[in-house]
Amino acid sequence: MNSENKKHNKINFKKNLHIYLELARPHKKYFFVIIFFVFLMSVTKLLQKYVFKELIDNATFFSTGTIELNIFIDLLIFLAIVFGINALIQAVSQWSRFRFTNIMEGKLLLDLKKRYYNHIVHLSHGFHTGHRTGSLISRFTRGSRALERITDILLFDILFLITEFGVAFISLLFVDLTSGIILVLMAIVFIAYSLYLSIIGEKHNVAMNIAEDTEKAFIGDTFTNIETVKFFGKEEHVKKIYFLFGDKTRRKQVIFWDFAKWFASGHGLIIDGFAIILMGFATIRLINGEITIGTLAFIYTVYLSVGYALSNFTWRIRDLYGGITDFDSITKYGEIENDVKDERNSRELKITKGEIIFDNISFSYHNRKVIKNINLKIKPNQKIALVGHSGSGKTTIVKLLYRFYNLEKGKVFIDGQDISKIKQLSLRNKMSIVPQEGILFNDTIYNNIIFSKPNATKKEVVKAIKQAQFYDFVKKLPEKEETIVGERGIKLSGGEKQRLSIARALLADKKILVLDEATSSLDSKTESEIQKALWKLMQGKTTIIIAHRLSTIMHSDKIIVMEKGKIIQEGTHKKLLKQKGPYKELWKLQKNGYLQE
Repeated sequence: MNSENKKHNKINFKKNLHIYLELARPHKKYFFVIIFFVFLMSVTKLLQKYVFKELIDNATFFSTGTIELNIFIDLLIFLAIVFGINALIQAVSQWSRFRFTNIMEGKLLLDLKKRYYNHIVHLSHGFHTGHRTGSLISRFTRGSRALERITDILLFDILFLITEFGVAFISLLFVDLTSGIILVLMAIVFIAYSLYLSIIGEKHNVAMNIAEDTEKAFIGDTFTNIETVKFFGKEEHVKKIYFLFGDKTRRKQVIFWDFAKWFASGHGLIIDGFAIILMGFATIRLINGEITIGTLAFIYTVYLSVGYALSNFTWRIRDLYGGITDFDSITKYGEIENDVKDERNSRELKITKGEIIFDNISFSYHNRKVIKNINLKIKPNQKIALVGHSGSGKTTIVKLLYRFYNLEKGKVFIDGQDISKIKQLSLRNKMSIVPQEGILFNDTIYNNIIFSKPNATKKEVVKAIKQAQFYDFVKKLPEKEETIVGERGIKLSGGEKQRLSIARALLADKKILVLDEATSSLDSKTESEIQKALWKLMQGKTTIIIAHRLSTIMHSDKIIVMEKGKIIQEGTHKKLLKQKGPYKELWKLQKNGYLQE
């Protein structure tokens, strides 16, 4: 069980219900309208039973000669009219209840999605690297469905039962006090039994959800990396693993679903047991001449109606607990706070020159020292290259510049502004990056490029495509720049994805630019062609270049060589070649492979 799942071992029913009511509060006008129509439905259902009571009683009186035929016919016509009007009111009330419930649910769902999508999007880089996407999507989807289920239960079942039970109880008090008391006792026993089973079943519902999340996360991982599966011919291997996850989910589901047998059998015993008691007392009163046959039928039909509503209600209470458990899947994310927070009086970043200073910074990740007392000054418009073996801290420097993590010690300044005092969105909006892997949205080439500058004109986008040496490829496509790139850009080659990423950075045109292995996916010929575009992109910008291929950084203003989180060498390409050290050794290795000085 991973760290995500360990947090899901207990459901706070009260907290989740409070969040639901908090979301529902702005839409309370719909709630009161729905209450009105539910009340109308409860009254009309009771009136329907009362019409049958009068029909039975008067039919009995007619059969015994107590009333004449013409009076009986007039009464039948009146009862038919009342029944028809009642049916019409009930139909309108039912239609209206559905209509306003649908409107309210739609608004609630949108509010829920906005609230938690916005929250999750703003959570720190550490959160997103530590949570599996498949599991996150699973919980987000389940939580959204749960809100709809909770609303239906509250408005269609609980609210309806409360009004129907209240109307039924009051009517029985007038007809037969003993029957009213028996009805209340039955309801108390019934609900208590159901709540007890629901509480016991909660932990099994949680266990089922965790198993489902793990299974869906594996599905997400499998299809995201389907090329790797096929390259290594591991279809049978992943099928076996998936079966294990699927089987575990099945076992957890069966345990949870098995609670249904206790609900069904227990409900039947309670309703039938109290029905015998109720009818026993009512029959004695009938024998004593205290009530009529119609009244006896009225008492029994009202009792059965409430019993049926209760039976349906307790199943729905079980669903409510399940819904709250599922709802907790998404509300749990609301409890997660950002590791990196903006200060209360944080400001917008203003870049005029583009000077960057790393002032004696240190950073640890999971108790491992990653950056150790680094001091580095990057002058405006200077091109600085970071070089070093994997794990030397190059990429971490960039992440600290973007303030994905809090520094352990030291400060980072941009044009004299401490970035810890700057709003994170403002900081990141003022910089541009071409990442190591060009991960794209499942959208058009055009929309992927314009993402960096949503208000750009088409002319600007086309210009960026041309500068990225991407235009010849795009114009040959049937849909041109409107071509869908596929999930994570799977329809494009590595080089094509990288060119698109470069076009996106060109369009953004920020004062500070980061090139994180920007040509790592390109062959030597393509790399040579695109270098021209990159150097054009870098003109007038402060640039940080991370590269393993030294050919991409040999013309940098300064090269920083890193090892185990420290700067061990710095200088120009020519200067470093004259020194003994890691850079010269790395250059010799690469030069012998494919470089010419």
